[in-house]
Amino acid sequence: MKALLATILCLAISGCLGYHVGPVKPYYLRDIHSIAVPTFKNRTLVPRIEVLVTDTVIKQFQQDGTFVITSDDKADATLSGEISRINRLPARSVRGNVLATTEFNIALTLKFSLTTRDGKPLAGPNEVTGTTSFFVTSDVTTDERQALPLATEDLATRLVTQLSEGW
Repeated sequence: MKALLATILCLAISGCLGYHVGPVKPYYLRDIHSIAVPTFKNRTLVPRIEVLVTDTVIKQFQQDGTFVITSDDKADATLSGEISRINRLPARSVRGNVLATTEFNIALTLKFSLTTRDGKPLAGPNEVTGTTSFFVTSDVTTDERQALPLATEDLATRLVTQLSEGW
């Protein structure tokens, strides 16, 4: 009985020897291990949003763990980006008054490209959008400012997923 159990256990374990857990990068990024992320350009009218977006993207890369974030001189590739649009669209209006809005959707769009150290393009130029919604209180500007980090986190998650998993 013990010999049969040992044989079954050995056969079950031998089927798992070729399998490994860890990051599975897209084929075109197989040689890229470290990425530099300089501060993105800001083409919007929102001041200092480029620092928030860049920091959030770096934190998401560190959380994902597929690529190491490092300086330009040590990196295998550089992720450059440009914040191109921030759209605020009404999502819900007050019952009986269609001109008064109670909820907005906000969308933050980043154009990006990933290039090797010698300038050869690896990914992009492409676009990624992060979205969220927020309810309106007495100060719409403050409400929008508080919603921007949520849209930035959504954008960073989509960007890192696109680069680390290929979709």
